[in-house]
Amino acid sequence: MTEKNIPTVYDPQAVEEKWYKYWEDHGLFHDEVDKGKKPFSIVIPPPNVTGQLHMGHALDNALQDILIRFRRMQGYNTLWMPGTDHAGIATQIKVEEMLAQDGITRHDLGREKFIEKVWEWKEQYGDRIIKQLKSLGASCDWQRERFTMDEGCSKAVREVFVSLYEKGLIYQGNRITNWCPRCNTALSDIEVEHEDKPGHLYHVRYPVEGCSGEFLSVATTRPETILGDTAVAVNPEDIRYSHLIGKNLILPLVGRSIPVIADEYVDQAFGTGAVKITPAHDPNDFEMGLRHKLPQIVVITNDGTMAAETGKYAGMDRYECRKALVNDLKEEGYLVKIDDHQHAVGHCQRCTTVVEPLVSKQWFVNMQSLADPAIEAVNSGKIQFVPERFTKTYINWMDNIRDWCISRQIWWGHRIPAWYCECGATIVAREDITVCPTCGSHSIQQDSDVLDTWFSSGLWPFSTMGWPEDTDELQQFYPTSVLVTGYDIIFFWVARMIMMGLEFKKEIPFKHVFIHGLVRDSQGRKMSKSLGNGIDPLEVIEKNGADTLRFTLVTGNTPGNDMRFYWERVESSRNFANKLWNASRFVLMNLEDVDQVSKLESYGVTARENNSFTLADRWILSRFGKTVTEVTRNLERFELGEAARLLYEFIWNEYCDWYIEMAKARLYNKEDVSARTTAQYVLWYVLEKTLKLLHPFMPFITETIWQHLPHEGHSIMVAEWPAEESSLLDEQAEQQMNTIMDAIKAIRNMRAEVNVPPGKKSEVILQVVTAELQTVFASNLQYVKTMAAADPITMLSPEAGKPENAMTAVVNGVEIYMPLKGMIDVEKETLRLNKELAGLDKELARIAGKLSNEAFVAKAPPEVIAKEKAKAGEYQEKQQAIQERLVYLASI
Repeated sequence: MTEKNIPTVYDPQAVEEKWYKYWEDHGLFHDEVDKGKKPFSIVIPPPNVTGQLHMGHALDNALQDILIRFRRMQGYNTLWMPGTDHAGIATQIKVEEMLAQDGITRHDLGREKFIEKVWEWKEQYGDRIIKQLKSLGASCDWQRERFTMDEGCSKAVREVFVSLYEKGLIYQGNRITNWCPRCNTALSDIEVEHEDKPGHLYHVRYPVEGCSGEFLSVATTRPETILGDTAVAVNPEDIRYSHLIGKNLILPLVGRSIPVIADEYVDQAFGTGAVKITPAHDPNDFEMGLRHKLPQIVVITNDGTMAAETGKYAGMDRYECRKALVNDLKEEGYLVKIDDHQHAVGHCQRCTTVVEPLVSKQWFVNMQSLADPAIEAVNSGKIQFVPERFTKTYINWMDNIRDWCISRQIWWGHRIPAWYCECGATIVAREDITVCPTCGSHSIQQDSDVLDTWFSSGLWPFSTMGWPEDTDELQQFYPTSVLVTGYDIIFFWVARMIMMGLEFKKEIPFKHVFIHGLVRDSQGRKMSKSLGNGIDPLEVIEKNGADTLRFTLVTGNTPGNDMRFYWERVESSRNFANKLWNASRFVLMNLEDVDQVSKLESYGVTARENNSFTLADRWILSRFGKTVTEVTRNLERFELGEAARLLYEFIWNEYCDWYIEMAKARLYNKEDVSARTTAQYVLWYVLEKTLKLLHPFMPFITETIWQHLPHEGHSIMVAEWPAEESSLLDEQAEQQMNTIMDAIKAIRNMRAEVNVPPGKKSEVILQVVTAELQTVFASNLQYVKTMAAADPITMLSPEAGKPENAMTAVVNGVEIYMPLKGMIDVEKETLRLNKELAGLDKELARIAGKLSNEAFVAKAPPEVIAKEKAKAGEYQEKQQAIQERLVYLASI
């Protein structure tokens, strides 16, 4: 027996935790490898163990969950691989902050003890975001959960590092990197956040050597780096400076001789068109320095202070040095001027310190040979971006790819498997070593650096499935079906996974890359702590339920585009959940005498055999059939927002507002058993299958309702996805029903226009053009009576005269008349309209006064004047409509 009674009010808190536990306890998120089934797999973009669920996570994981639930119901062998990232710098900072509360630093503990503390922290706090994902309803295979520092992933990381080293694709070198003086480590590009800041452009004169009184002016935003200049560059096409190319300049305050070089990179229009070159402190200067074989002079140290080589400025903070140096330049007559200048400044993502480009010895990956096959995989269509426009973004970056700095000067992470011996040997090995294979010495030391976090996450699609072992999971689920991620990490994660997958698995890592945008606030601003405009998804879940949040995030969402978060949309989604709940409760109340699926299906068989489906039945079944097709197609095309919209429209408007209302008369008619059982069947059939369509979007409420309906199986999440049934489609029924619905809406509008009281019936006269429509209306007048409060209804022949003193509407070959005599209080309605007319006259006079005021017109912005004129036009239209209505009322 199915329990049919559900509470009068939907309470998400009462059901969400219960059903999630049920799904987990019954192992419904886990699929064993089944090579007899078609696979569908997704790997989760692993959130940081330090992470807290934010709206970006909520959107990303809701989209993944929709796709995995959809394919699971379609019978695929599914895997949604979950896991977390060790987040090297972020986690180390967290633990160091915790230790600092006790007055301890990591150096006090030493590396080994500190790593133990990090693991302790991870065990205590590292699964917080996993619990939060569960509260969202994420149906990941938690039995297979991975961590980028677990034994299997660590083995994969070492194998990849050593293999690339052996191929000559990993090397050590002195190159420029993003350096955080606070974290004291190199950073990847994604760990640097660029923010436009007000600054200055300093114009400085460099004397031309041997030419008394001749100077070359350069402009710079970082005058403290002048001390490390090794050249000044100009564009070879710039005729202003062509006579100086090959000559030398005297470096201000330093006195060192530096050359003037020609390079096409120089923008003639920026600043003075002459650029100071500091190869050790600017990435573009570094590359130019390599082209022109310039020396690299380091003048800023790792902690952001000035180096010993800077003389009187040595030991100063870089910004203190800037002030002192600018003052000295001014005193010595080298400073020309200072302009205000807005420019992008890179900040460490973790501690917000301004990063410093520095040359240092690091480990790098040579990217070009890895990039070429990854470009081909996308160009050939083996990997497809959704939407397709992001293909260009990806290709542009890959075409200009730079070598990747993979070493980090921290302790938490995958330690670089390289050892150094006193004999000068560098040994890179798959297993830890204690003896130098070159000289036999035991005096060897492992590199103290760890790998960039993105190195291990770049292996995620195959390392999580057991590679380098050839596991059953790898054979079945790799390559994965789709990667769902934001456009902001296409370069830093997506591209690297493609390169690593092709290099080590010789296959693409995924077939589709489904890109979504950012979740912004209602004003379109990026959510941030500094603006205080962030919205906690857990707060939304606690107040409104996970289903409401999920549906809010997916409706109106289009692939690749940012979306705005409105609380009004949260309310709309919650109202939708309540609408579904109340409609389902009504259906359940009317299925009290039916407790078996077989019994309801027998009703359906009987209805088909006896051809007893009404027009409303045939219409809703046809609309449901089309909804199945359209929702399925949109899910397959990753148009999840459109699929959600279609379901919303079908459930709210067609099923709840129209069909249930039309079915009520038969449900309440106990004498006509056939009509009642047919209505019961259609209500159940459409609701039960629509719940399945909606389940991927709103898993909790659909499971709750489905469990109360007559059903087969133990959970909706493993129930069969509704099949497309062409036999349900009935274009004629849809056209006929649409005409009746349009007539009902027209009558409702006429009643509203003249304020007919809700409880008062309206006389309606229908003049139908065709014989076919006459038959349709004659057979279905009950719908018009009950849903338009129309009684009596008279049907006129096409040849009959037009009724007088009646409101008129025309819809699809049907003329509708609503006589007003006796319908409304003419005197009362006339008073109301005159009052409204007086208000409009007053507003029009106010606007006319404004627009005739010369002072207002002269000072007001054009858009304000346009707005006032638009208001006047709108009020004049209303005025005319009311005047026409008053004339009409006077004739009654």
